[in-house]
Amino acid sequence: MKISHSWILAGLGALVLAGCGSGGGGAQTSGSGSSTPGAELAGKISIDGSSTVYPISQAVAEGFMDANGGVNITVSESGTGGGFKKFVNGELDIAGASRPIEPEEVEAAKANGIEFIELPVAFDGLSVVVHPSNDWADSLTVEELKAIWSPDSKINNWKDVRAGFPDVPIKLFGAGTASGTFEYFTEAIVQKKKSSRSDYQASENDNTLVQGVAGDKGGLGYFGYAYFVENKDKLKIVKIDGGKGPIEPTAETINDGTYAPLSRPLFIYINRKSMDRPEVKAFAKFLLSAEGRPFIKETGYIELPETAYTLATQHVDEMKTGTRFQGTEVGLKIEDVLARDAK
Repeated sequence: MKISHSWILAGLGALVLAGCGSGGGGAQTSGSGSSTPGAELAGKISIDGSSTVYPISQAVAEGFMDANGGVNITVSESGTGGGFKKFVNGELDIAGASRPIEPEEVEAAKANGIEFIELPVAFDGLSVVVHPSNDWADSLTVEELKAIWSPDSKINNWKDVRAGFPDVPIKLFGAGTASGTFEYFTEAIVQKKKSSRSDYQASENDNTLVQGVAGDKGGLGYFGYAYFVENKDKLKIVKIDGGKGPIEPTAETINDGTYAPLSRPLFIYINRKSMDRPEVKAFAKFLLSAEGRPFIKETGYIELPETAYTLATQHVDEMKTGTRFQGTEVGLKIEDVLARDAK
């Protein structure tokens, strides 16, 4: 289903999905809780996928390892698409994703005997940013962004975006094509998934994009909200007008859905087989717990409503597999999603 001009996660009850992965890795830090009281957790957990979700996975992994010194967690970032490729082949325990798993990925997982548990972990508001010296583009409309990023776009100068903008060349920076951020942005703005002009600096590494925009007066880029928060002194945020006036991404506007159409949930997908290992199940529950969620908040992303984490924890306890998400949808409450049968 195509994204309309807003993804209003109504009441933002949150979307609970399902995931996949299996494997091992290394890192340093631990968290709390084990499935057997008094038992000391040990083992390796491998996590890969979205660069947007990477700060969450890394922060929670460090917190978990601090509390569980016998657990070694490796966190990598190869993009949502790259992570899912490894995940459906059984190479990972956990995949981070900035979009829901797609039907072809579900089929690939099924073909390889991989079942997954899908969990929402936070909200993100894709942030459009410019160089801090840019004193003209305080806001942009969705239509203007579409004109800039469409495959047939001929806009290469700010003066061509809007009357009154100066004669300054535009240098574009955005997510690589294997990124879930790329897929979401193109569907939300260009209104066709993976449809984008190709003459821009693409990277799966959001820090590379930050540096690119910060280093070019005419720079314009987009990436996850946490990367803007971390680099506020180097960048200028652009308010987005999705039809109801310019809205700046903030914890409040992302959580209540008014920052549209660029508000979205972030996910992790866990290999069902990996969940038989106490350290993996304990990590999943730690991430969703009151003890683990502060690590999410520290990254700059927005926490889900309490009910969403409660329901997600139930999915972990009951080992509910499959996805309950039907493409890109608008205005759903978590109760509506959880009432569905998994696919």
